[in-house]
Amino acid sequence: MKSKKANWLFLTIILVHIAVVYLIFMIRDRIEFNMITNCLVSEGIIIVPAILFLLPMKSRFNEALGFRKIKISTFFMIILFTVLIMPLVTVLNAFSMFFAENAVASMHGDILGISFPVMWLLIGVYGPFCEEFVFRGVLYSSYKKTGRMLGAVLLSSLAFGLMHMNFNQAIYAFGIGIFLSMLVEVTGSLWSSAFCHMIFNSSSVCMMYFSDWLMNTFYGGGLADAQEISNEELMAAMSIYLIIAAVTTPIAVCVLAWMAKNEGRVENVRSFRTQREEQGEYLISIPFIVAAVLCLGYMNLEFIL
Repeated sequence: MKSKKANWLFLTIILVHIAVVYLIFMIRDRIEFNMITNCLVSEGIIIVPAILFLLPMKSRFNEALGFRKIKISTFFMIILFTVLIMPLVTVLNAFSMFFAENAVASMHGDILGISFPVMWLLIGVYGPFCEEFVFRGVLYSSYKKTGRMLGAVLLSSLAFGLMHMNFNQAIYAFGIGIFLSMLVEVTGSLWSSAFCHMIFNSSSVCMMYFSDWLMNTFYGGGLADAQEISNEELMAAMSIYLIIAAVTTPIAVCVLAWMAKNEGRVENVRSFRTQREEQGEYLISIPFIVAAVLCLGYMNLEFIL
């Protein structure tokens, strides 16, 4: 898929998202939507258009998107890599909370009202697979065909962040997106970013249910009843995680380098320095700009409404 067509796909996803949100708003009094429906619909919004865009392609999905095997040793290093980037993601999340509501925390009550196995499958497995299929599998692989490797990483990560449609998740999703794109590049497989994303989301779901159990057991109130964290507490937490991230993030980069060597893709990493641009191919086009403006406008509604 050409980069311009990938940008049209991104615009289509954003337009479908806005249309579905408007439709749900119009019928909210007649049909009740719970977290299960919300998860299924929100991920369907991104993966269905992607599949429709891919159907005319002659090559098979696994070949086009990079569903290739990885070594078992690489898989275990992906687990370590995921743990190592968590402090930095926490810092980005905390930073965004100074001016935006924690989008996940605001849904604690709805999430915890559903059984753990169901929410784990939806948030920990289904969601990451759909998002990696689209943003690393389709968009990133399309963008990097232009030869602008670093630009492909940044643009696909920006699209991934904007897709969340709120400033809180957009900021840390952009950061995660960069690491996930690099993971695909050093391993040559979309499974690597999917596994990393699944581990990250699954740990968040487990922590949420475990924290709720602790609060119910020892404090007599669930996680949904917890008081909002103050800016002073947020700053203190962010400072601690920033120190931890200063140690773990460089190690995560070293782990990336190890995986590149383990999978025999050192030359692919070096290609970031010697980029070859295809004549006439641009990363950013009008569809992407329109989609980005729509996303930013939608996100600003959080401060208006």
